[in-house]
Amino acid sequence: MDVERLSTNVARFVELGGKALANYLKPRESGEKTGEPPDAVADVVKTLGQVAEYWLKDPARTLQAQTQVAGRYFDLWSQSLKAMSGEPAEPVAKPDPRDARFKDRQWNDNPFFDFLKQFYLVTTDLAETFVTQAELDEHLKHKASFYMKQIANALSPSNFVPTNPELLRETIGSSGENLVRGMQMLGEDIERGGGDLRIRQSDDTSFALGRNLAMTPGKVVHENDLIQLIQYTPTTETVGRIPLVIVPPWINKFYILDLVADKSFIKWAVDQGLTVFVISWVNPDERHAHKSFDDYMLEGPLSAFRVASEITGQKKLHTIGYCVGGTLLAVTLAYMAAKGIDQVETATFFTTQVDFTYAGDLKVFVDEEQIQSLEKRMAQHGYLEGKEMATAFNMLRSNDLIWSYVVNNYMKGKAPMPFDLLYWNADSPRMPAANHSFYLRHCYLQNDLSNGRMEVAGEKLDLKKVKVPVYNLATREDHIAPARSVFLGSSAFGGQVDYVMAGSGHIAGVVNPPAKHKYQHWTGGPPTGSFENWLASATEHPGSWWPHWREWIRARDGKEVAARPVGSPTYPPIEDAPGRYVKVKV
Repeated sequence: MDVERLSTNVARFVELGGKALANYLKPRESGEKTGEPPDAVADVVKTLGQVAEYWLKDPARTLQAQTQVAGRYFDLWSQSLKAMSGEPAEPVAKPDPRDARFKDRQWNDNPFFDFLKQFYLVTTDLAETFVTQAELDEHLKHKASFYMKQIANALSPSNFVPTNPELLRETIGSSGENLVRGMQMLGEDIERGGGDLRIRQSDDTSFALGRNLAMTPGKVVHENDLIQLIQYTPTTETVGRIPLVIVPPWINKFYILDLVADKSFIKWAVDQGLTVFVISWVNPDERHAHKSFDDYMLEGPLSAFRVASEITGQKKLHTIGYCVGGTLLAVTLAYMAAKGIDQVETATFFTTQVDFTYAGDLKVFVDEEQIQSLEKRMAQHGYLEGKEMATAFNMLRSNDLIWSYVVNNYMKGKAPMPFDLLYWNADSPRMPAANHSFYLRHCYLQNDLSNGRMEVAGEKLDLKKVKVPVYNLATREDHIAPARSVFLGSSAFGGQVDYVMAGSGHIAGVVNPPAKHKYQHWTGGPPTGSFENWLASATEHPGSWWPHWREWIRARDGKEVAARPVGSPTYPPIEDAPGRYVKVKV
């Protein structure tokens, strides 16, 4: 270590730390942000306090807990003493082989770091045990387990310079220059977040919509207050008779299905001879505060279906809904069934929930108290900031999507690499208050759709009246729409449902082009009985599910027709894809 360089870097580090603090304080001093602790913190304290109360209010349980703690730590201490004295010692706790935090050899070879690692693993395992063994309400236990995991991930020794051997080597080897670079990025990210930390996950300068993302040729052929409808330019001489309309989630932007060219589902579908339309949702502001779930259905899918039918001259449509866009598509199909509208030939759902019984860790954020708090915050501006939704999704995989970047960016001082998917992940739109409140209450909290209680645009919805063929895609490692939850939702429909499970998670399992030869997918019999039994008898196929879906569509498409021009005299092109709406930043 160069002592002179180190002293210079310490001074620069302190100076940049002052600038970062100023970026944090500025919006609070001006009144743009309040200094009050967020309601989420209060909920964490309250929830974990109830777990602690369970163990402390009964002396016998308290003794049981103390015995567990003492026993585990005594085993760790005795094994660590053996290791430090050079004797063979079996580890008391081992990390998951997939846990990248402890890959450095020093976590195993150096007795001090080995002890730190095991101490952390034992402590977090004890904490999780006390939560799971507590006899409390299931929702409360789910929240406590989730919160405990977030705290454990934050306190990992891998997140701090003195307790991470790799960071220590980096700091000593560069005489602290890594920390200077990290503090510079920290200040920039706080300023970029308007006083809140907005962790960069990708090199934002490497991407631009229409240049190397969302660049499949096409035109906006229709727009209203909530959507632009894009029709893509055909690349084949003939196309399937029935056009395809895609309903993406409004929680994210549609170009997850049109990333770089070799990952674009939309480009692939066009090249497969489909006439493709996609909805591009508006990034809402105060003007959209009272846009309801009814409006999102009427001005979204129903408007898009009408326009696509009129442009192509086809009464029937293939449809795709992704995530919450799929939930909206299911609502739309139930509404159309109630109104006697026969316009949809097939419905494909990507990682979509219509039954929220097993909705996964996002249910942690949904109870009456938390929704009321959220509604009060949304009432201030008429919408929920996109970064709040992004933070919630990142917390589902906080080691991968939060703490790995904290270490890489602010400790190692390394800028993240360009990554199209993570660029998209950070490009989160806002949520209009009325629509978001309805969605949380009637889907996550009350599960009204699958139980036949939901009312939209004056109609009571019954998914059993939806008779169109359904291709229901789940992904094995989905944290947002768990495969079991998607499987259960299959039974809510009244027609034939083909359930398919892809490898990987909510995004990578869907955006998996065949040329990549990645992951796998499973097909099986009807999605009846238990999910576990279906999976046990399902057939595994290597590679992407996309070709399987294309054959499923082709079998229901009929005779091919000549490729169609984009737009029509009634709907002339407005502008080039990807359009204006998707380019609006938060």
